[in-house]
Amino acid sequence: MRIRLATPDDVAALADLEREVFGGDAWDAQALVAELEGPGRRVVVSDAPSGEPAGYAVSMTLGDIVDLQRIVVRPEHRRGGLATALLEDLLAHTGAADRMLLEVSEGNGAAVAFYAAHGFSRIDVRPRYYRDGSDALVLQRDLPTGSGTMAP
Repeated sequence: MRIRLATPDDVAALADLEREVFGGDAWDAQALVAELEGPGRRVVVSDAPSGEPAGYAVSMTLGDIVDLQRIVVRPEHRRGGLATALLEDLLAHTGAADRMLLEVSEGNGAAVAFYAAHGFSRIDVRPRYYRDGSDALVLQRDLPTGSGTMAP
């Protein structure tokens, strides 16, 4: 599974994937461009054999914290290790950060289990965080200080 940095040429396909997976909560092309261009962002993609993205992930590093903003995997490519590969890439590029944070829907049992299996633990709850009124769990994973790099 090849993981590569996203480029502006990927935006339309990533916006399509967002709509497929998240529906009304999807990021649009403008939001994706902002992620590609924003300081401290890392946006990585894994392509399916068809050439379309099978999945992608986004993180934002600010000082000692990495915010895991998205891991998105096309439904037909789930359960094959792609989400793990995307997460591992982000974890390998954390700079001097000492922890990674994320929010995940309390009702998304598969995602909660995925993150728990990768060393994340619950530190807080954000009530009614999502558009549908569901709560978000705030999860954290400690990082070995300075173990990651910021290079592509």
